[in-house]
Amino acid sequence: MSHAVSCGGVVIFRGKILVLYKNYKNKYEGWVLPKGTVEPGEDFKTTALREVKEETDADASIIKYIGKSQYSFSTPDDVVEKEVHWYLMMADSYYSKPQREEFFVDSGYYKFIEAYHLLKFSNEKQILEKAYNEYLDLKRRNLWGTRKYF
Repeated sequence: MSHAVSCGGVVIFRGKILVLYKNYKNKYEGWVLPKGTVEPGEDFKTTALREVKEETDADASIIKYIGKSQYSFSTPDDVVEKEVHWYLMMADSYYSKPQREEFFVDSGYYKFIEAYHLLKFSNEKQILEKAYNEYLDLKRRNLWGTRKYF
């Protein structure tokens, strides 16, 4: 058994959430949140920001740490235990461009309920719910977008 660590973001702009559609040889298909593997010497925040930029080309800033999700999957040679650290992020526009090299064929910003139902994995739905509730709380307290509070 091997272990892998990734980081990603729940990216929000004007109340909408950025999601990606992946289609790998028609085998792996589904809507996901942007995330990727921690590279040597990188801290989690740097990884999360880099992966969001690479996979979506969106400019985003970290608002706060949301938590981690854990799951395992099988490869032909191994079982991989994966841990993903998530950050609530704020984008500066609705712009996004899916990274074709990683088999992302579509991306966009969706209302919470749409993004929630689009997401393929239950652990990402849980993180989305947690992040969106944090976003609503910050908005209610007039702290969203002020940056000086974070």
